[in-house]
Amino acid sequence: MRIDIMTLFCEMCERVLDESIIGRARANGFVEINCRNIRDYTADKHNNVDDTPYGGGMGMIMQSQPIYDCYESICTDTGKRPHLIYMSPKGKVLTQQRVKELSELDNIVILCGHYEGVDERVLEEIVDEEISVGDYVLTGGELPALILADSITRLLPGVLSGNECFENESHYSGLLEYPQYTRPYEWRGKTVPDVLLSGHHANIERFRRDKSLEITAQKRPDMIEKIKDTLTPRDLEVIERSCEE
Repeated sequence: MRIDIMTLFCEMCERVLDESIIGRARANGFVEINCRNIRDYTADKHNNVDDTPYGGGMGMIMQSQPIYDCYESICTDTGKRPHLIYMSPKGKVLTQQRVKELSELDNIVILCGHYEGVDERVLEEIVDEEISVGDYVLTGGELPALILADSITRLLPGVLSGNECFENESHYSGLLEYPQYTRPYEWRGKTVPDVLLSGHHANIERFRRDKSLEITAQKRPDMIEKIKDTLTPRDLEVIERSCEE
């Protein structure tokens, strides 16, 4: 998969993209991630990429021309028009389901806004969808773009040791993840649940399933509502007990 990030702050992005799992995925060829500096495509003799807003107002607005030309350069490289995502607080909030869908594409482009926003005309011209990472505002789209790139990359074949590394995580199956434990067996008077040491795989899976149901019901009942039709009578009993506690 190829991901192109259109930004004014390539170095900021590269510092994150070269580290940890996503850095190893790039190094091993499981994903190609490129950072494109929008400023490299400006036609302004002073190298500006922004200007004051028509109608007045605070701050500066990113101009259409350098963004459009940057995207056209990517299209030339790929030989097609990749799916373009604009990271914006006005977009749909990112979900694990959308991450899974995006991970199945061959190529996406992520546009990072900055200052007070982007000229609406270029958004209308090239953007396929707008995505938000939450109902709050940041100074730019770089951090959200990195979140999106990371969440997609870790689902790609070969990046993690196996699908089970993410299939049991929060949100992937519609539930929050069960609690995890490691050595020592006892810490500050608290011990690991004995079922996890039993070696009985069916009981361990049932324990983890029950804990996922309990945690989700207590912390995110809205998620339970979305999957209620798929739950077994035993699942519903576990949820009912957890709500009574």
